[in-house]
Amino acid sequence: MDARRLSEQVRALDDGRAFVDVSDLRAILVSGPDAARWLNDLVTADVEGLAEGDAVRSLLLSPTGRIRADVHVWSRAEGFLLLQAPDQPRPVDELLAPYVLSSEVALERRSFDGSVVGLPGVPGWRFSAGAPPDATRVEAEALEAWRIGRGVARFPVDLDEDSLPAEAGLDREPVVATAKGCYLGQESVAKIRNFGHPTRVVLRLTAAGPVEVGDPILADGDVKGLVTSANTRDRGVALLARVRWDARESDLRTAGGALLSRP
Repeated sequence: MDARRLSEQVRALDDGRAFVDVSDLRAILVSGPDAARWLNDLVTADVEGLAEGDAVRSLLLSPTGRIRADVHVWSRAEGFLLLQAPDQPRPVDELLAPYVLSSEVALERRSFDGSVVGLPGVPGWRFSAGAPPDATRVEAEALEAWRIGRGVARFPVDLDEDSLPAEAGLDREPVVATAKGCYLGQESVAKIRNFGHPTRVVLRLTAAGPVEVGDPILADGDVKGLVTSANTRDRGVALLARVRWDARESDLRTAGGALLSRP
């Protein structure tokens, strides 16, 4: 894609007038009389409060608060459609299945031929059953450039299965409903929020020199993290990096000597 076209598509995402084909997402329908209460007790967002047609980003955590799935929950007339990127380690229905037990809940894999309108990955992500009128179609390259430039962390790219929501600022509304009664991993999330901090964080950075995904990041000559996402099409390089907490405010460089700045 040429630079002008890329810039136009990124601008359309910024303006909330873009749509993205998301037909490659895993789609799991959660239905049944107990679906709303059951799902709300497991995932981090408040899905019981969703109006029909609304969607929210949510996490499914382990009992110790580690990320197992990062999904969007879309409230539909027939239930809740969970939409999950296909590169995540485990399908969300496999993770949820052990918790069904005697609840009146069904998990069903669906095909999803639709699109996302608005700003992917942040509040305001809306779903459409097809291409909406009067919106700009955005390609994957532009979406990735937008995501990295705006500092939107993605699981399992910038976060992994050892990650806590707080590492990328995902431990707050609407991804994590702070006033909700319970969800998997709630005690760990609350403990870190109230009494501590994660051991590493995802930072939005820029570099004047060449940077590649996987490059080590140094502070005072010691390796403190690595580059997890990089967009070399921007002026300089926009990137996301996962670094140790104690280096979050340090002067950072890549192993190749590129100075990293905070926008």
